[in-house]
Amino acid sequence: MITPNIMKNFKKIVPIIMAAALTCTSFPMAVKADSSKVVTLGANLTAEQKTSMYQYFGTTADKVDTIEVTNADERKYMEGIASEAQIGTRTYSCAYVEPTTSGGIQVKVGNLTFVTSSMIASTLMTSGVENCNVVAASPIEVSGTGALTGIMMAYEKASGTTLNEEQKAAATEELVTTGELADSIGQKEATDLMNEVKQEVIKEGLTDEDDIKEAIDDAAKTYNITLTEDQMSKINSLMQNISQYDYDVKALQKTLENLEGKASESGFFSNLWSSIKGVFTGGGDEESDGGIINNTNDDVLGTDAVIDSTLEALDSDTKDEGGFWDKVVGFFKDIFGGSDDADDEDAEEEDADADEDADDESEESGDTEDTENDALDDETEDGSASDTVPTDNSADPAADETGADVTNQPDNSAADGSQTDDNPAADLAADGNAESDTVN
Repeated sequence: MITPNIMKNFKKIVPIIMAAALTCTSFPMAVKADSSKVVTLGANLTAEQKTSMYQYFGTTADKVDTIEVTNADERKYMEGIASEAQIGTRTYSCAYVEPTTSGGIQVKVGNLTFVTSSMIASTLMTSGVENCNVVAASPIEVSGTGALTGIMMAYEKASGTTLNEEQKAAATEELVTTGELADSIGQKEATDLMNEVKQEVIKEGLTDEDDIKEAIDDAAKTYNITLTEDQMSKINSLMQNISQYDYDVKALQKTLENLEGKASESGFFSNLWSSIKGVFTGGGDEESDGGIINNTNDDVLGTDAVIDSTLEALDSDTKDEGGFWDKVVGFFKDIFGGSDDADDEDAEEEDADADEDADDESEESGDTEDTENDALDDETEDGSASDTVPTDNSADPAADETGADVTNQPDNSAADGSQTDDNPAADLAADGNAESDTVN
């Protein structure tokens, strides 16, 4: 049964639907570029470990292109930037890369102890990547310093583009510098500081050494971080290198918003429009919300695996704001009269009307009572009646307030500056001996 309220609210939505329909028919639909998904596997993995990584990524070898990454590939970018201990002698790090057309850079890492998802996302932007979803992991705990090499190789193959070699070297330098800084001040603090300085350098076009030093000083004060002269010098040198290249400031901002967990207003409406398109076209824009990251199987890496993702920050922000989809659902509920709030408002209006009727009855009763009292007063003058005293038996109810406990979540981030394999058994499986060589 269609109620008057539903009809009234339906009339409100009709213009919106018509406007959306006109928009869809007036402009040609954008065609998303066809790009493949690429997996990279460390050359020193056993056949069994390689199979487990496909399982972790949530795919199979026949559904993706696969590249084998060797220690020689990693050395191409890391020699002269990283130490021998950081470069290592074996390669176990793997990656799964999906280029996208929007959404910035989203990254998830598993079993990487030296680098985090935020570090990789930020350095990928330095390499020239603007939009993509990435999963970087290893079947055993490794440093992950070499993971960036495989990711860049996979992105180039998947997207069909070639990244600037100098920018790829700058990205590798940034990853190593941030990782070394993390050993001293913490992973989150190091990532926040580097992102703050990089954003200032790119947005303001800073190239002068003194101007960049001032930007570093300001960022250090913002995050209450004390840097040594050597750390200052390394960061300054890196930023002078990065300042030579042209970057899309909007793309930079989007990735930084991902890392900071900021669901911007433009992102809200972009996701809403993607969802509306999904209703009419049979699919959504899943790739801009993590894509392949949502298909990973963490159980494959074991219960003790070190896992973190840039999506976690956005999920936390969405929960703090009451939930993106809760807002969307509430919006349409309000339009079609299905929300609890609307029912509550109707109930409040009914109660208000009832109270008003009661007040009217009370006033009528009061008039009658006044007439009777006048008659009694007349009788009292004749001594035929006595006065009555009304009593007030009302009492105030007691109130009890309680507070809510706040549980702090532990910081499970880990940094492994030694870059050594913590699992000799994995080396034995890979090479047939129990050597404990450095791995990444």
